Amino acid sequence: MVYLGLLVLLLALIVGWLMNLFSLPGNWLIVAATALFAYAAPDGGQFDITWTAVLVILGLAIVGEIVEFAAGAVGAARVGGSRRGALMAIVGSMIGGLTGAVLGLPVPLIGPLLGAVVFAGVGALVGAMLGEAWKGRQLQESWQVGQAAFWGRLLGTLAKTLIASAMVVIAAVAALVDGF
Repeated sequence: MVYLGLLVLLLALIVGWLMNLFSLPGNWLIVAATALFAYAAPDGGQFDITWTAVLVILGLAIVGEIVEFAAGAVGAARVGGSRRGALMAIVGSMIGGLTGAVLGLPVPLIGPLLGAVVFAGVGALVGAMLGEAWKGRQLQESWQVGQAAFWGRLLGTLAKTLIASAMVVIAAVAALVDGF
């Protein structure tokens, strides 16, 4: 039964990591799966995660959210973007990420992942431009905010995915190494 729990944990860690590429809350799946495993696994067993490791992973998830939000917000704010543009960039990013995952890019094996990341950036660009145009801004201003949203989205996704990588490694090591 413990091996099944370990397998489910490892699958949840991978799915959580991948979810970040689609602008979905993957880091929170990693936190939840790790906490559930720490709660359910027998203390002192062959596979056990300490609550200290869970708290470290929780802290990293919070940092990941702050970094992702800050990257997009700083980029858009730097060029004078509005809240409406930022909100539309978030919506566009989610739609773009899911579309990119379905359509993918013509790269074997990693095409859907690359498509999700690139299309999420393009979705942020288009969403921000629509939000700014809806607010009454000129095309040039909307384009600048859109570009900032694009780069902010890409950098935020990269940073959050790197943090998710650290979370996955910590959780896997904690489950597999006794006393971590």
